[in-house]
This record gives sequence, structure tokens and C-alpha cells, in this order.
Amino acid sequence: MMLAGARSHLPASVAPAAVLAAALLSSFARCSLPGRSDPAASVLSPYFGTKTRYEDVNPWLLGDPVAPRRDPELLAGTCTPVQLVALIRHGTRYPTTKQIRKLRQLQGVLQTRGPGDRGSGVAAALQEWPLWYDDWMDGQLVEKGRHDMRRLALRLAALFPDLFSRENYGRLRLVTSSKHRCVDSSAAFLQGLWQHYHPGLPLPDVSDMECDPPRINDKLMRFFDHCEKFLTEVERNDSALYHVEAFKTGPEMQTLLNKVATTLQVPVSSLNADLIQVAFFTCSFDLAIKGVHSPWCDVFDVEDAKVLEYLNDLKQYWKRSYGYTINSRSSCTLFQDIFLHLDKAVEQKQRSQPVSSPVILQFGHAETLLPLLSLMGYFKDKEPLTAHNFKEQVHRQFRSGRIVPYAANLIFVLYHCENAKTPQEEFQVQMLLNEKVLPLAHSQETVTLYEDLKNHYKDILQSCQTSKECHLSKVNITSDEL
Repeated sequence: MMLAGARSHLPASVAPAAVLAAALLSSFARCSLPGRSDPAASVLSPYFGTKTRYEDVNPWLLGDPVAPRRDPELLAGTCTPVQLVALIRHGTRYPTTKQIRKLRQLQGVLQTRGPGDRGSGVAAALQEWPLWYDDWMDGQLVEKGRHDMRRLALRLAALFPDLFSRENYGRLRLVTSSKHRCVDSSAAFLQGLWQHYHPGLPLPDVSDMECDPPRINDKLMRFFDHCEKFLTEVERNDSALYHVEAFKTGPEMQTLLNKVATTLQVPVSSLNADLIQVAFFTCSFDLAIKGVHSPWCDVFDVEDAKVLEYLNDLKQYWKRSYGYTINSRSSCTLFQDIFLHLDKAVEQKQRSQPVSSPVILQFGHAETLLPLLSLMGYFKDKEPLTAHNFKEQVHRQFRSGRIVPYAANLIFVLYHCENAKTPQEEFQVQMLLNEKVLPLAHSQETVTLYEDLKNHYKDILQSCQTSKECHLSKVNITSDEL
């Protein structure tokens, strides 16, 4: 049975080719190659939240970053993949201007110690550590981020060779957020595919590649910016992140503030939770971008890192996930768009026609993936994350660094099974998260009949209309907490 509610379509705006080509290549020449990372920094790596390196989630990539690792749960035999729809977070990026300015503020606090006050080794090292971030960087993709994308392209092409065949290259469909880091990520992915098809040849400009340029579609990839209810009740609502602000002044953070003040030998009154968090993130940026062990990493130990990870997860939970229903319901259009592609592929196969779009690649943000995964019911803990249950949530499912690191990817693979016993068994679906098979949230099975998957998400496909979900009623009603 085909679900009528899954038929709504969101038109995509197509960026002018010249403008897009310029954006794709805008920051290629301004980033340095990463060096070899210091293993000492790795003890903190599992706790960097959304600033986590992709290889810290998939450690086998540290040995060979282009070798595909085939999950043993992937379907094989008489079931052939006929379509792949991938949602991909951009690769490693620079800090935002806001984060860089906070780091300058923190550097200013350190300088108040005076040149003659050497103090602890960590504090002295930080006074001499260069602040190399500049405002122009503002969240742009770094060269390491391009490597993330090229290598992901090489691995996926090796894992699904028929879908990423040279013949299908001209039929690739790419959609991207308008943010430079996403546009540049899509360009780097295409370059990775070029390397797959032309090993050993130098990389051409993206404008010279033989495929359609990515289309910018913020209504799809930045749906949250177009949802008035989310913007009013969450994004612009100071009280929406109550638990984040309460945790900043809670006992765990106060203990950490005092400890860091002692390490840096500055008055605790000169620090706050935001400055401590940016110091922690600077450790992660220096590791991810340059592959170096920053003195900022020496300020923290693993127990400190767990507290700061929880602070970051609280923000993601309440602003992008289960904290408020609108966070996930605002992503319905994106979810429905995925099934439009899958529906079309099924129809074409049933008519013995070639699948017109065997590979759809959509480049967005952590803020794109987290609401969608929440909409689908993934990583939901029995109790909500709050400012007051840090210790109880030590084994929580919702750990953003494990879910949406840099270059995170959620992939839907549609299979056509030749020897199916019934018409319903002919089309099956598997999902992968970060290149590992993702069991179904409702059954923990690793594969599902396509019709069963549609039936499970029938409410979202049929009844979730973004215009209604995001409509802000005239009466000010407080968002519902889950």
C-alpha cells in the first residue's frame, strides 16, 4: 500500500552555477593540513560532543582512513542495493567567530597574571601558546574537513560500487545547506568520487566535474530556520534552555570552575561556565584541525570532560532533540523527502525502469541530523536529561559526540530482492549511522520490509505537515516538555 500522505513535495531552489562554484572553492587555499595527533589528547576525545572527530567514533579509520569496513549485518546475496539516500554533516570546521572571541576573552584573563607570575606549568604554557584563530575563519570548513568528505566518498563508493558506478556519476543528486562549510563539504565529496574514478590523477576544479552542481535548499537542510514555532518557543526563548543555564551554576560546574581557576591561577570570579567550555572546545579544535596536543587539554581530566560533555548534551537535547516536541516535528519535511525518493525508486523498479536517482546526497548540520533521528525515535532515554540528574545519566543513550560527530552520516539503503517470496518482501531497507548498520528504533532488527517501515512511520508520513506543526498560534502556549 502506498501512503498518500508521503506525496507532498518541497520545491528546491537552484543556486546559479557561477555563484555556487565560487562558494565551493572560497576557502580551499586557507587551511593547513593536519599533523599527527598526540595520543595524550585522546583520553578526552570521547567527550567532545558535537566537536568530536569522526575517527574517534570509528577508530579503525586511524589505521587506514580510506579502507571501507563492511558491517557484517549489511544485506548481500540476492538483494541488490538500488538506491542510497544519505544525510551528511559537514566535515571538521573552524570555531565560529563567537567562540573565537570568547577564547580571546579567556586569553585576556590569563594575561592578567602578569609576566613575572609563572605559576603552574599549565598556566605558563598557555600564556606562551599562540592564539592562531581569526574572525574570518567563522565556522568554515578546514582542510581536515575536506579530507573527511573525500575519504567518506571513497569508502562509500567502495562499499556500494554498483550505486557509485562511473555510469551513475552523472545522475548523482546533491543538495546542500547554504552555509559554506556544507557547500564546501559537498564539493570535497565530489572530489573524493573523482579520485575513485580516476585514481592517481590530480583533482580538478569542481566546476570541471561531469555532474550537476549541488542545489542549495535551506528549507530542507536548515528546516529549523523556517519553523516559526521553533524560532519563537525555543531558539529565541531564554527560558527554553533552563536546564542548560541551571547546570552551569550547579554543583558539578562550580567544582570545575574552582578547579580550573586554581590550575590557571586566576580568580574564580574571572571565569564562568561559557569560558570553561570554550577552553575545552579549544582543546578539541586544536586536535581536530591541526592534530596537536594543546596545553588547553592539560587543564582538564576525564572527570572534567564528562561534566563538560553533559553540558553540551543538555543544550543539544533541549534545543535539537527530545526537550520539546517541535524540535523533531520541524524535520518532518526532510523525513518525507527521503521517502519520496525511496517511493520513486520502488515505482521505477516495479515498472522495470532504471532508477533515475540511484544516489541522493544531502549535506547539512548536526542540527539537521539530531531532530530527524529524534523524530524517528532514536537515542531516547527513559528519563529526560536535566540539570539535576548528571550522575543518573552516566550511561545515557543520548551522547551527541557518538551520534553526530563531524562528517556524521545517516544513510538509507533500498534493496531489491530478486528471490522474494511475496511482493512485500521484494523491497527492503537498511539504515546506517556513521557507516554502521543502525537497528530499527522500534524493533532492533537490522533490516525491514520497505512497506513495514512506511507503516511504522505512517503518522509522520501522512499527518505531519510542517505548515501546521510550525504555525504559531496567537495565544502564547508554553512548549511541552518531554
